[in-house]
Amino acid sequence: MNELKTQENDGSIIDYLASVSDQRRTECETVMSIMRRVTGERPRMWGDSIVGFGRYRYANTKGKEFRWMLTGVAPRKSALTVYIMCGFQPFADLMAQLGRYKTGKSCLYVPQLEMVDLKVLEQLIGRSVDLMRRRYPD
Repeated sequence: MNELKTQENDGSIIDYLASVSDQRRTECETVMSIMRRVTGERPRMWGDSIVGFGRYRYANTKGKEFRWMLTGVAPRKSALTVYIMCGFQPFADLMAQLGRYKTGKSCLYVPQLEMVDLKVLEQLIGRSVDLMRRRYPD
């Protein structure tokens, strides 16, 4: 396996957010505030379009180690993308209460932040981060 394309870096979050629409920037800042509170970590750029919080180490089947964020957010044009790294299966109770969204393997796609319950989103992020920290103690 090659190195991951998306790496933690010293890119400017302020400059990155200045490049997105006002609505997405505001939504991203709201989610970033939740993530900072939940993780106790400062935000960092991952690649050129993801704001991530915390990190964990994991090894692939060949034993090669990688680092990845515990959680993150990306203000995409079509939807705000929230990264829930352990997936959604452990959180069926919260998903039923969240509101309007779509999911990928570990991506929560929110068309507009007002379409989800922010208290439930904070619980989802918090429980996900707790689970990841238990699975991958540093």
